[in-house]
Amino acid sequence: MPIPDRRPVGLTTFDAKDPDTSYPPIQQLRPPKGAPNVLIVLLDDVGFGAASAFGGPCQTPTAERLAAQGLKFTRFHTTALCSPTRAAMLSGRNHHTVGMGGITEIATSAPGYNSLRPNTCAPLAETLKLNGYSTAQFGKCHEVPVWETSPMGPFDHWPHPGGGFEYFYGFIGGETNQWYPTLYEFNKPVEPSKTPEEGYHFTEDMTDKAISWVRSQQALMGDKPFFMYYAPGATHAPHHVAPEWSAKYRGKFDQGWDRLREETFARQKELGVVPPDAELTKRHKEIPAWADLPEELKPVLSRQMEIYAGFLEHTDHHLGRLIDTLAELEVLDDTLIYYIIGDNGASAEGDLHGCFNELINLNGANSLQTTEFMVSRIDDFGTPKAYNHYAVGWAHAMCTPYQWTKQVASHWGGTRNGTIVHWPSGFKARGEVRHQFTHVIDVAPTVLEAAGLPEPIMVNGVQQLPYEGTSMHYAFDDAKAEERHQTQYFEMFCNRGIYHQGWTAVTRHSIPWDPSPLPPFDNDTWELYDPADWTQAHDLAKNLPEKLAALQRQFVIEAAKYNVLPLDDRRVERFNSDIAGRPTLIKGDTQTLYSGMGRLSESSVLNLKNKSHSVTAEVVIPKGGADGVIISQGGEFAGWSLYLKDGKPRYCYNLFGIQRFYIGADQPVPQGTHQVRMEFTYDGGGFGKGGDVTLLVDGKKAGRGRVEATVPMVFSADETADLGVDYASPVAEDYPGDSRFTGEIGWVRLDIGGDDHGHLISPEEKLKVAMARQ
Repeated sequence: MPIPDRRPVGLTTFDAKDPDTSYPPIQQLRPPKGAPNVLIVLLDDVGFGAASAFGGPCQTPTAERLAAQGLKFTRFHTTALCSPTRAAMLSGRNHHTVGMGGITEIATSAPGYNSLRPNTCAPLAETLKLNGYSTAQFGKCHEVPVWETSPMGPFDHWPHPGGGFEYFYGFIGGETNQWYPTLYEFNKPVEPSKTPEEGYHFTEDMTDKAISWVRSQQALMGDKPFFMYYAPGATHAPHHVAPEWSAKYRGKFDQGWDRLREETFARQKELGVVPPDAELTKRHKEIPAWADLPEELKPVLSRQMEIYAGFLEHTDHHLGRLIDTLAELEVLDDTLIYYIIGDNGASAEGDLHGCFNELINLNGANSLQTTEFMVSRIDDFGTPKAYNHYAVGWAHAMCTPYQWTKQVASHWGGTRNGTIVHWPSGFKARGEVRHQFTHVIDVAPTVLEAAGLPEPIMVNGVQQLPYEGTSMHYAFDDAKAEERHQTQYFEMFCNRGIYHQGWTAVTRHSIPWDPSPLPPFDNDTWELYDPADWTQAHDLAKNLPEKLAALQRQFVIEAAKYNVLPLDDRRVERFNSDIAGRPTLIKGDTQTLYSGMGRLSESSVLNLKNKSHSVTAEVVIPKGGADGVIISQGGEFAGWSLYLKDGKPRYCYNLFGIQRFYIGADQPVPQGTHQVRMEFTYDGGGFGKGGDVTLLVDGKKAGRGRVEATVPMVFSADETADLGVDYASPVAEDYPGDSRFTGEIGWVRLDIGGDDHGHLISPEEKLKVAMARQ
C-alpha cells in the first residue's frame, strides 16, 4: 500500500473522435462491498465499575442503548495508561512494540519507550484510508512525541496527516481544560467559538464537529464508508461539567466509597457482567476507609464524585447526539461501533483527598491543598475556577470489583474496561454478554476482518510487522466460542503481569500516589490467580509455586519479544529529557521568538523553571500608548505573563492559581520603539524556590518585586506560550480588557544564565565576558 495505479493498456488512437477510441471508466478506490462504517469511541480514565451499563453509579443511557442492540464484552483489557492504550489500539500491536511504554512526556531512548511509532507499524486509519475509507479523529491525541508538538511539527505522528486521518479536531496531550481547551484543526491551532460564560464545553464542541463532518461525508461521498475515532478528554482530570449535570447526583455519594463498591458489585451481578460466584476484592490498606476520614472533608469528597458522575453522564449524552445523527442518516445499522468505556482504570492521580488543582499534585506540592483550603473552595469544584480531580478512594470504587486503579497494570482494576460492540447488520446477537478474554490490540484486526480487508504487508514502501492482536469477530455470534487471545503480557511503571490460558501471575511494583522509594525488581512479590477467580481475589502463589514460576518465565519471554525490557521504574527523573535521553526541540540557553508566533507547547519553549532567567521584548508603542500581553506562558492554574497595563510594564507569576505575584513599573512606556525586560534572579537551593524580579525599560530599572515560590515541574498539560495575547485561560487577573497587545512586537528573547555573581546578563554581555576571559 498504497495500491499502485494501473495504467490502461490497449489501442491508443490519434483522434479522440475515432470510433476505436475506448478507455475503461475511472475506478474510484473503495473497500470491498459490504465494508461497514466504523466508529471507535474511547473514553478516558473510566473504570469498569463507573458506567451504569456495567453496574456503576454514573448514568450512561447511550451505552445502555447500544448494549441492548449489541454486545457487552466483560473481559476487554487496556494497558493501564492513556498514551499506550491509544497507540496499541490504533496500530494493532502491543504498546511497547510501537514505542509507547509510557506517556509521551516521559519517553526515553529505549525502543519500547521512545514514543515513536515505527514505520513498520502503520496505523489502522492509514490502512483504511488507503483502502478507500474517509477518516476523521475528534478529541484527544496523546501520541505525539513532545519534541514534535510545536507548530513546525514534523507531523508524522500527529493524527493529520501522519496518523492516517484526513481530518482532525481536538487537542494534543494528556488532558485539557474543558472550558479553555487548546485546540487544533488538522494541524493548525484554532480557538473555541465561544467562552465558558456563553456555554462553551469541549465535549459538546467536538461532538458538533463530528456531527458536521459525518453529515458532509455522507452528503458528498455516501458510497464511501467512514472511519471515525471519537476520543473525548472526558473523564480525565480536570473534571469539568456544568452544574445542572452534577446536581443530578447531589447527596448520592454521601455513603462513601466503601459502601458504593458494595452497591455497584450487587448491580454488576444482576446485570451478569460478573458471574454469580465472583467475589468483591478487599480495599488495600494504602487506600483509606471512608469511616476514617475527617468529617469536615467528607462534603468535599462527596462533591468530587458528584461532579465526576455528572461529567461521565454529560459525555455519554453528547455521544448520544452523534449516535442519533447516524440514525438520522440511516447508517447506524451499517456502522461497526466500539464503545470502549475507558482507556485504563479510573485515575488515582488525584491523591488520597483529591485536589482542587491537579497541577499542584503533578508538581509534588500536595500539602498546599489542606482540608481548610478544599472546604473553602467547595462551590468552585467543576467550574472554570477549578482544575479538580477526585480522591483515590473514588477511583478504586470506579474499578469495582477489581483491585487497584489506573497505572497498575498488574491487576484488572488498572486494565479491565467495559466495552460495547454494536453492529446490527454484522451480527444477529442482541443484548448479550461476551466473556472471552480480549485486548485493545484486538480492535484493529477485528475492523479489518469486518471490512473484508487483509492486513497490509507493505505500506509506503516499508515492510510491516504483523498485527499482534486477534480479531474478536469470531465471538460476535457465538457466546460459547473458545477464546483465541490466550496469552497477553501487561506492564506499566513496572507493575507487570501475564495472562495465559486463564491463569494470571502479577506483581504490583509501584502505586500512583505514593512517592516512596521503590524496591529492587527481584524483591517484588508475585501473586497467582487461577481461571475460576474472576476478580483476582485469592492469591495461590504459596500453594502453586511451580505454576507461578512457569508464568513468571513466560512474562520474561513476552517482555523480551515486545521491547518491554529494560524495565524502568523512574518517574520524576524521566520528565527530565537529559536523564531520559530523548531529543529536545530547544537547545542552548537562548531562544528568540518573533511577532505572530504562538501556541507553543511547554516542550517548545526554553525551560525557565528553577533558574535565573530574563525575558526581553522589543515593542513599538503607538501614539496614545499600548496595553495587553507581550508574552504569556501557562494559564489560570500556573504560569507567568509580561504585559502592559495602563501603558506600564507589569509581570505576573501565577503560583497554581492559589497566589499571584505582581510586579509593576511606575511609568508607562513612551511612544516609539523600546525594549521591555524582566529579570528573574532565582534564590537557588532546590526546586520551586522564589526569586527577585526587576523590570527594565531600555536598560533602566523601572520596577522591582519578589516572587516567594515558583512552579518546579510543569505549568500545564496543554496551555501554551503566546506572543501578543494570552490564549485559553488567563494567567493574570488584571488584564486590561482584551489581553491582546495593542502595540507591535518585534521579537521576544528568553535567556537563561548570569555572570559569576549570579546576576543576569544579556547574550551580548555574555559574549563580552567570554572574550574578556580569553
